Amino acid sequence: MEETSTGTGTGTGTDTDTESARIPQQRGEQLLDSAVRYAEERHWDVFPGAFLEADHGVERCSCGDTACPKPGAHPARPDWATQATGSAVAARRMWSKHPKASILLPTGRTFDAIDVSESAGFLALARMERMELTLGPVTRTPERRMLFFVLPGAGAKVPDLVRRLGWSPASVDLVTRGEGDYVAAPPTRVGGSGAVQWACRPTPANRWLPDAEELISPLAYACGREAADARDRRP
Repeated sequence: MEETSTGTGTGTGTDTDTESARIPQQRGEQLLDSAVRYAEERHWDVFPGAFLEADHGVERCSCGDTACPKPGAHPARPDWATQATGSAVAARRMWSKHPKASILLPTGRTFDAIDVSESAGFLALARMERMELTLGPVTRTPERRMLFFVLPGAGAKVPDLVRRLGWSPASVDLVTRGEGDYVAAPPTRVGGSGAVQWACRPTPANRWLPDAEELISPLAYACGREAADARDRRP
């Protein structure tokens, strides 16, 4: 699946960027190399999660739960928060021991993530391009979600920001991932539905993340419009 291009204003970069070329490119790159690069080049904490393994021709989560809601893309141990590291050396050591482990990034440390539906995310990206906003990285998950990376502390701000824009936080599908939570990073695979990908990949241009306040207007608008459309479709 192709990356979403959002123009030069969003800071998505080009394939000729030396540094961005070293950032994991969608699928097919080794998990170990990807985890090391996130720690080394972006200074993100990383930790290895569960993974997919074959069971009589069917891929199942290594946790053993046949009804696992996030097969291959969740923490493998309860102390994952203390296991997370920003050391490239430690990341290499952990994935050398568990080469199939998913790559998980704790939120609330170097970044938070604003989590919206894929349809709202693409609408917001189009508005952000017109507004010439500079984005941080944005992931796109197989569950049809998009996560916008912003500065830490978004969780405390976002509900009030959404209210100021005239939306009820409970009425829009917009969730902030902050302290105590995590996100899966490319090229982590989630069950049989595919891999997490970059909608806007990390580049030198978006090394400095935006504040949630900078992105909340187009995100809240897109989520509010989606909620209104859903209400209109109801019989």
